[in-house]
Amino acid sequence: MCEYLGIDTSNYTTSVALLRSGTIVQEKKLLPVRAGELGLRQSDAVFHHTQQLPDLVEKLLEKSVEPIGGIGCSLRPRTQEGSYMPCFTVGVSAARMLSAALSVPCRFFSHQEGHIAAALFSSGKLHWLDERRKFLAFHVSGGTTEAVWVQPEKDGSLDIQPAAASLDLKAGQAIDRVGGMLGLPFPSGKFLEKLALDSQASFRIRPSMKGADCSLSGIQNQCEARLRRGESREDVALFCLLSIEAALCAMAEALLADEPKTPILFAGGVMGNSILRKHLEERFHGAFAEPEFSSDNAAGIAVLAARTLKND
Repeated sequence: MCEYLGIDTSNYTTSVALLRSGTIVQEKKLLPVRAGELGLRQSDAVFHHTQQLPDLVEKLLEKSVEPIGGIGCSLRPRTQEGSYMPCFTVGVSAARMLSAALSVPCRFFSHQEGHIAAALFSSGKLHWLDERRKFLAFHVSGGTTEAVWVQPEKDGSLDIQPAAASLDLKAGQAIDRVGGMLGLPFPSGKFLEKLALDSQASFRIRPSMKGADCSLSGIQNQCEARLRRGESREDVALFCLLSIEAALCAMAEALLADEPKTPILFAGGVMGNSILRKHLEERFHGAFAEPEFSSDNAAGIAVLAARTLKND
């Protein structure tokens, strides 16, 4: 038996994971963001990953009980030509050095592929890959709000084709901007969720759509207007989340209109939100990652490394 190491240096989390005998062990740490700021410059993200990654690798490998059989690493944000973000170069450099030092193969994937694989692993749906079953996956995070068609390939890789997306603001950006407006820390997801759970308000929300694509930029303005009118912070938080839910529902309905029996997977940090998950599970019976595997993580990268290397 052997273990497979996954590395992911995304925009806000340094993450490493080991896959062994169907279980995942991982270490991860958020990148520090100064109070009042809504993000990081890429130069700062690269610096913090460089500082954090060695410590996390050391902690993780202390828990290793079998030889490392291969390494996987996130290379870019999405599985599309031209997708690039400097922060991923930190993980790539580390993966290449570890691969050479350990004399084991290394494979590279997109951050998006990692999210999809982590959600499949966490939800018990990895058999979709074994069955080579086509499915629809939503990747909803701070940097991406996108639906893609996923066709598992015989060699363990994923053929990913864009299906629909937000044309402007991303769901995680909307949450963080509304969170900042409400005085919440960054990233604001869990704090906005906590506020929203205390609201009993109901809303009639009509999402802004162009075909299967959505527009989320209006959410911030609408939340600002509601706050100025004296609505409670709890109600504004709930309105923000339900507006995102309405857009995702409209996207899914449009895409599944011609293929209603296609399985659907929800991945990405925003999909760890309990309010969104409850409503979308009820409506679409989709598969969701547990919160630990919804936020940025290297677990899916380790899973993909194991699958592709075993098929070599």
